Amino acid sequence: MKNNSKILILGSSGMVGSSFVRIFKKKNYKRILSPKRNQLNLLNFSKVKNYISKNKPDIVIIAAAKVGGINANNLNKVNFLYENLEIQNNIIYSCHLSNIKKLLFLGSSCVYPKYAKQPIEEKSLLTGALETTNEAYALAKISGIKLCEYIKNEYKNRNYISVMPSNLYGPNDNYDLKNSHVLPALMKKIYNAKNNKLKQIVLWGSGKPKREFLYVDDLVEACILILKKKYNGSLINIGTGNEISIKKLATKIMEIMDINLKIKYDASFPDGTPRKVLNVDKIFKLGWKPKVSLQKGIKKIYEEKFKKNKK
Repeated sequence: MKNNSKILILGSSGMVGSSFVRIFKKKNYKRILSPKRNQLNLLNFSKVKNYISKNKPDIVIIAAAKVGGINANNLNKVNFLYENLEIQNNIIYSCHLSNIKKLLFLGSSCVYPKYAKQPIEEKSLLTGALETTNEAYALAKISGIKLCEYIKNEYKNRNYISVMPSNLYGPNDNYDLKNSHVLPALMKKIYNAKNNKLKQIVLWGSGKPKREFLYVDDLVEACILILKKKYNGSLINIGTGNEISIKKLATKIMEIMDINLKIKYDASFPDGTPRKVLNVDKIFKLGWKPKVSLQKGIKKIYEEKFKKNKK
């Protein structure tokens, strides 16, 4: 990958895609294509195929997906499976037809079995049953991973790599309390409680599950390294290797926001996977390490998203 490479970023309006655009521009990459949803309908195979065939990018980054937190995944399985299959298959197969040599597909740590051995290695894929609440999303992502793998194995001039990040957070995240992921949802709940001078917040589930969190800009830096270096595999984990319980995460956010709230747990909502920390030996061996600690990342988001904008 060179500074004059033509790079197509799909999903550029989302948290991950917008981080790619911002960081590539900061690094002085000039030929960035980042069509918005109203410019390119990723659910339309013909339009995707024609766009890729016409523009002939050197590298394609798939950050586009229908995403949401545990509740959104659990209640919208039809759309999560169908739309994600359509989006990724349209892009990956169109790239293959247009002889695109290099592609990066963004997956998710939820593709691994619910009770995978911790920390989770890449070889754990398809070795056990999935967590039911996000099964539809995971199945779609697994299909994309395998399609990339099959293309890479059958066509030796194709370098299609799937990256599995841990739970992401950062600028341009979704803070909708019903549909967002756990960290932004917690930040929004605690901030609202602070603003409204409440004494208590209600958290979904038991607070016992453990999760691993990665600042989105760190993910992008890892992906750029993978694109620059020769990685022979088709799947690679990206994370910090550290985990924290949801209860302790809530406490950490409260400390940063300087508020002490009583926590009530709503057991009517599912916990999801009990533990989900990634084995990150492969990406560490390539020379990458995360720069933004969880403490620093939450504080940064609090300062920029909440205190500055009063949201």
